[in-house]
Amino acid sequence: MPLVPYDPAPLRAPCAELDDWRARLDRAGALPRRWAGRLRRDLEAEAVAASVSMEQVPVTVDEVRRILAGERPASVRDEDQALVRGYRDAMEFVLRRADDPGFRWSRELVVGLHDRVLAGNHALGAGRLAAGPRWVVDRRTGAEVIVPPPPEDIPDLVDRACQRMEQGHEHPAVASAWIHVAVAAIHPFRDGNGRVSRVLASLAMVRGGFRRREFTSLEEWWGGHLADYYGAFSCLGSDFDDACDVTPLLAVHVGAQLSQVRALDLRQRVERRIWDALEEVVADARLKPRVVNALWDAFFDREVTPAYYIPLADISRATATNDLAAAVAAGLLEPKGGGRSRRYVAAPSTCGLIATVLGIDPVEHATRESIVAVLSRALAQPSTS
Repeated sequence: MPLVPYDPAPLRAPCAELDDWRARLDRAGALPRRWAGRLRRDLEAEAVAASVSMEQVPVTVDEVRRILAGERPASVRDEDQALVRGYRDAMEFVLRRADDPGFRWSRELVVGLHDRVLAGNHALGAGRLAAGPRWVVDRRTGAEVIVPPPPEDIPDLVDRACQRMEQGHEHPAVASAWIHVAVAAIHPFRDGNGRVSRVLASLAMVRGGFRRREFTSLEEWWGGHLADYYGAFSCLGSDFDDACDVTPLLAVHVGAQLSQVRALDLRQRVERRIWDALEEVVADARLKPRVVNALWDAFFDREVTPAYYIPLADISRATATNDLAAAVAAGLLEPKGGGRSRRYVAAPSTCGLIATVLGIDPVEHATRESIVAVLSRALAQPSTS
């Protein structure tokens, strides 16, 4: 009997739609380098924040963004900052390993990812299969979702899961959903099981050729739909059963992938237009092109500090200070505070300038929310380029 079997038939139509999305996005071609780098950073921060927050690590997206840029927010404990960096390191490891000709799904791979996800924290059991009882708990309510298998069964079950992945699935999205479900249900570790299962799900997508962030940023979707996430596991029953049919759970997972790629496609097309407008505003002000990184965060109501801006622009502190001062002099940024606590926000006129470049009435639509809403309505049809 295969481990947690499923019926592939109801999954074929949504998987075919994912294939269509991949072809459509691939036809759109490569994004401009500067924009692609910024998009990657933003999606990475959101995915990391969503996944670790689902496991009760108390960080915001903005705090994660700063941690990944090299800052150390005083509002986040050192051990939680380490978990943020650990999850990002695990995802980067996935991208490095995915196209390795010698790649194999193995217990050692799963354990190694767990060690990275928990940032090597021995006290949390990093890199070690659980030796005692575990609980799959709905983090919103504290209610138990399923009783995992006993610890003595874990090694064999993890091996079986890896063997099933080695055999292959009909589609990468099915493989992604299945390994997510299997590892989450086996719950092989004392802590970090959800994060490991989500990293493995991304790995399966990348291994199957779905490398774009649209297809590997599902954490952010689950983070905003926790009721769907935990509700999907109800098909597993109250106790782990290796013969349980997980078709309903896989259908929810593949459906979530489709919803996420649709949402990200629209969002990215809207934000690309805003980025282009910001580049034009920066050029008109005769500022260095890199200053668009600071204006991007400021436009989205995120405070910019020199320490945060430095790695984004890959410059020295002195150059960062000069760049930000020049943006203030141009009327695009406003400083808040002084000394090392100085930070920068968008100047009142910045949104109006962006609206004008976009051909939007700067009086009627003088806020970020209004500009985004207008663009979203205009670009609501899926990209066909």
